[in-house]
Amino acid sequence: MEAIDHVTLATNNGAIGGGEVMLLRIAEALRELSVGVTVVTPATPGGVGDAAKEAGFETVQLHVDNRVSWMWQLRRWDARHRKGMLWCNGLVPATATWGHGRRIVHLHQHPDGLHRVLSALSRVGAVATLVPSAHMLRSVPGARVMPNWTALMPRSERSPRPDDPFTVGFLGRLGPDKGVHVLARAMRLLDEQEPGRYRLALAGEPLFVAKSKVAQVEEALAEVDALIDRVGWVRPTEFFDTIDLLVVPSLADESFGLVAAEAMSAHVPVLVSDAGALPEVVGGETGMVTPKGDPEALAQRIARVAAGDADEGVAQQHARWAANYSPEAGTGRVRELLSTLIR
Repeated sequence: MEAIDHVTLATNNGAIGGGEVMLLRIAEALRELSVGVTVVTPATPGGVGDAAKEAGFETVQLHVDNRVSWMWQLRRWDARHRKGMLWCNGLVPATATWGHGRRIVHLHQHPDGLHRVLSALSRVGAVATLVPSAHMLRSVPGARVMPNWTALMPRSERSPRPDDPFTVGFLGRLGPDKGVHVLARAMRLLDEQEPGRYRLALAGEPLFVAKSKVAQVEEALAEVDALIDRVGWVRPTEFFDTIDLLVVPSLADESFGLVAAEAMSAHVPVLVSDAGALPEVVGGETGMVTPKGDPEALAQRIARVAAGDADEGVAQQHARWAANYSPEAGTGRVRELLSTLIR
């Protein structure tokens, strides 16, 4: 295969989510490697397209009415106008362009049900399939692991007073699949053991969560309402300055764990459940992994961190971020991928 001097990145959605954040980071890595970049995205919502243009990338925004329209127009546009290699950042553009040549398929979520069939179809004609974790190889066999990466997030030095509460942080979608209700029960146990010792900073909203599931989470949170500071949506850098520990208590099998990697970059201790790729991200050797769905074990581990049993683990987690999930690591993996494709 000839050298790759241009890559067209096709997005899953017009709005910015975790996968779309990665698309922009991939574009930055390609530019650093002197590879030309075009970003193709729906015109509405325009989050990805606007961010790509602001970052100085050539951007194509197609006017579409819905997801099916986006897939159809992307397929037509790709057949007629694409430059260079097509990097399908998600199942939607990968399925839309199945059978087309010179494509990289990059899947960010475990496919199940119909999506498993579509993921197999989407790989027809692809020169490589990428997934963000070794755990995800179970559902996408034969793929290549390319972990996500994040920018360094500086954190202000925290100097809590001896009588200040220990602040546990959660950042993400407020749904039961993210284990928010499990964390609420752990906080209740901690408060029963040491009243006033702990607080929970809750950042995020229940976007795309069914009303019944929202009610389940809110019922659990109501029991510890006096311990909670609801932050809403906030920049991770601002949030990390306000917490002593980030907890990622997911119940669903996570394909990666981007917020965990972000906290690791900021020297914030990260405690995760053993759901999916989360232990793979933080490193099991740090001891910062608890069984999913177990509020007692979670409460015990939070108490140990609050007692000072995490300093060495924080250094290990930051070193793991630098080696595996930093921009330098990400650019190196993109360089390696492109070199293998031109052999």
